[in-house]
Amino acid sequence: MQDDRPDRGSAQDLAKARRYLLAGQALEAPRLAPGLYVVATPIGNLRDVTLRALETLAAADIIACEDTRVTRKLTDHYGIATPLSPYHEHNAAAARPRILSLLRDGAAVALVSDAGTPLVSDPGYKLVRAAREAGYLVTTAPGASAALAALAVAGLPSDRFTFEGFLPPKTAARRTRIAALARVPSTLILFETGPRLAAALADLAAELGSRPAAVCRELTKLHEEVRPGALDALASAYANEPAPRGEMVIVIAPPAAEAQPTADELDALLRSALDRGSVKDAVSEVASVTGQSRSDVYRRALALSKGIGNGAAK
Repeated sequence: MQDDRPDRGSAQDLAKARRYLLAGQALEAPRLAPGLYVVATPIGNLRDVTLRALETLAAADIIACEDTRVTRKLTDHYGIATPLSPYHEHNAAAARPRILSLLRDGAAVALVSDAGTPLVSDPGYKLVRAAREAGYLVTTAPGASAALAALAVAGLPSDRFTFEGFLPPKTAARRTRIAALARVPSTLILFETGPRLAAALADLAAELGSRPAAVCRELTKLHEEVRPGALDALASAYANEPAPRGEMVIVIAPPAAEAQPTADELDALLRSALDRGSVKDAVSEVASVTGQSRSDVYRRALALSKGIGNGAAK
């Protein structure tokens, strides 16, 4: 990342650098205090950007973004001249110190993703954490989110939901992860790519049965599509169609109310979780999945971790 901040010249130059276009009218954004601004951008329709996001992007010294080509479509559309610099999973380790250096020098840095809210399925949280630990201002200009947009139109229970992001790309790992999600007592929200959609739906149907679900694609765009149906029916439909382009959101209804797991089932869940992490993490995961009290799950996890009961877990 280069230090592409505009020169701090005359007041007239600075005002020009802070301009943006709205409905054909040139406006001047208010000055920003130094700090990191986490800015949500549209997930498809450029008109979904907020006024505060436009002001922040126009007034920032630099915009850190996943792909400069994608973000430039937004900034060009609104006449924003702020320099763009890449910050993504492949360069984050090198780019992060440079952003922190800009913050140390008193810059206002806007952080955006290609679409939607930053830090949702991207590496931005490490930058936010580092900026906070260094004592810099960190704030957000909230807005669009593909996960919440899909939840809003899927027609499935929305009072409690779990965002899982992308499932593993390989079948065995994906089936294992889906099995771990099977008992989560809330609506599931997943991201998936077009080429993997049919296979993912097939695995979801195999592990979760015929739960109600919806595949949401092109949200907020001209050809927006929300396809509801049972998981098995959706899997069959997409298996017989060309893979859709882009990324989409899968929303899946929670499981029907079930009896509490048996002692053997609880032990199996705990052993699997203990194999992957600490007692604390295992308790948190299994209590969330089964709905059982953390204290009961903790007592059993502690016994298993010490090799008591039906065999040792670790």
